[in-house]
Amino acid sequence: MEAKEFKEFAKAMTDYVADYLENIRDRPVVPSVQPGYLRPLVPEQAPEKAEPWTAVMADIERVVMSGVTHWHSPRFHAYFPTAQSYPAIVADMLSGAIACIGFTWIASPACTELEVVMLDWLGQMLGLPEEFLSRSGGEGGGVIQGTASEATLVALLGAKTRMLHRVKEQHPEWTDNDIIPKLVGYCNKQAHSSVERAGLLGGVQLRTLKPDNKRRLRGDILKEAIEKDIADGLIPFYVVATLGTTSSCTFDDLEELGDVCNEHGLWMHVDAAYAGSSFICPEYRYLMKGIEKAESFNFNPHKWMLVNFDCSAMWLKQPRWIIDAFNVDPLYLKHDHQGSAPDYRHWQIPLGRRFRALKLWFVLRLYGIENLQKHIRNHIALAHLFEKLCLSDDRFELFEEVTMGLVCFRLKGDNEINEALLRRINGRGKIHLVPSKIDDVYFLRLAICSRFTEEKDIHFSWEEVKASADEVLAKN
Repeated sequence: MEAKEFKEFAKAMTDYVADYLENIRDRPVVPSVQPGYLRPLVPEQAPEKAEPWTAVMADIERVVMSGVTHWHSPRFHAYFPTAQSYPAIVADMLSGAIACIGFTWIASPACTELEVVMLDWLGQMLGLPEEFLSRSGGEGGGVIQGTASEATLVALLGAKTRMLHRVKEQHPEWTDNDIIPKLVGYCNKQAHSSVERAGLLGGVQLRTLKPDNKRRLRGDILKEAIEKDIADGLIPFYVVATLGTTSSCTFDDLEELGDVCNEHGLWMHVDAAYAGSSFICPEYRYLMKGIEKAESFNFNPHKWMLVNFDCSAMWLKQPRWIIDAFNVDPLYLKHDHQGSAPDYRHWQIPLGRRFRALKLWFVLRLYGIENLQKHIRNHIALAHLFEKLCLSDDRFELFEEVTMGLVCFRLKGDNEINEALLRRINGRGKIHLVPSKIDDVYFLRLAICSRFTEEKDIHFSWEEVKASADEVLAKN
């Protein structure tokens, strides 16, 4: 394909994408296909000769869209949002065109340097302490990871390296094999499953702690666990504090946890994957009180801040522990400016990395802080609207206080009737929700996901919930 055809193809695709998004409300949220639906729709082998781009365009609806779950439908309320916007889409086009692999500074200086500056911009927007920002002139700085799961693992490996170094200073005769089996980390039982997985990948024990009656991990709970493990000969080294748990969007007490971590020399990593975007609004920063006591912090602009996946922002006070953990420096990756700028391959699991900072730059400039704040506040207001509708119906109850853009609710009654309710809601096919269960209580989660969602969509979704409840209750 030459430039002339590319321009035609790209223009046709741009029109298609804009039409798709502007009319997404008219599509069924979840496709009605079965596993294996796609294979009969395409040939058994790749074509020997090139096809025209028009043939590809003609097949998109039949092959692809017939099996797409439309995450950006204003009636998709499952999981948490995955962000998307026109500026970010355009930025990804440019990133794809440049097609650099930014593992070192010299591999593409703009790729590294724009990332350094964008993470400072973003950190300032959140009100992060200066020691997390590279502009402070200190050691700290930010990096774009692929996901919050990666950030949790990277922080764990940094914490592991730091603790190995400390223990060997005290016990020079001990080897890694003596120390690593004794290492133990902690998180809220409601933390994302990726935290437990990070422990498995990092080869260390990780304990899930039962939170308080508001589902928050508190300092006294952590302190008791640490003291017990020390008495048992273990070496506590790492804590993941969650701001906005996946099941019900609750917030661990950072200030209390930070005090305990500092007292015992543990690395506290803060996972704010979804809720972290809200901290660009000053009125929600009370939820991150104590952030100055953390060693690392992460949230996903690709969840709620209109930046397309993948863009997970991570800040570290002392990235040298990460660099030490990952530093493999072959001759072919060395360059004359080493040490003058970050070589981000040392800050992450993969070697390769795309030019993801472009998405942040485009979105921050073309929306501005004011409009991003408006987007966050609008989603939270829509969640409160659904909360109000729930509370207006005596058949329903809330499972959790509504703080962000998530409403956890259920029919009054047993788990079985709520399971039946969800089956009926999703079976009707007009909106899509997922459930969760905490302390054996089954509830439904309605997340405000799409940037296209309006009040009329919330009323539509509520009517679907009510009609489904009518049907379920009529059978009981």
